[in-house]
Amino acid sequence: MSVLKMIFTWWNGPGLGTRIFTARNGEEVGRDEQGNIYYRSGTGAAQKRWVIYNGEPEATRIPPEWHLWMHKTVNEPPSTKPLVTRVWEREWTPNATGTTLAHSPSGALIAGGQRAATTGDYRAWSPDA
Repeated sequence: MSVLKMIFTWWNGPGLGTRIFTARNGEEVGRDEQGNIYYRSGTGAAQKRWVIYNGEPEATRIPPEWHLWMHKTVNEPPSTKPLVTRVWEREWTPNATGTTLAHSPSGALIAGGQRAATTGDYRAWSPDA
């Protein structure tokens, strides 16, 4: 990656400032299944926590257990104290908003559906009434 690309394009990975700060101050605390690397520096309430994404920097790519740690809901990172996975939890899937894989309710125009007929329990408001 060229130096100019590193300085001016945060969407292609960590910028030069983040790389320097991470090299000087970052303590790696773990990695997730997607290859994202999590860091911290400092202690207590002043502790900074950040992630270097493996690939596209997309916030929805942070798994729930790491999200809890990043937002200081838990003190210990999942690499030292793993979160218990519940039987009803599903595997992570990418954010599909804005794609053809996005959820569309059955009555949505984009899904080609028709709205259900009203059942008679609805009366439209009229200013003359």
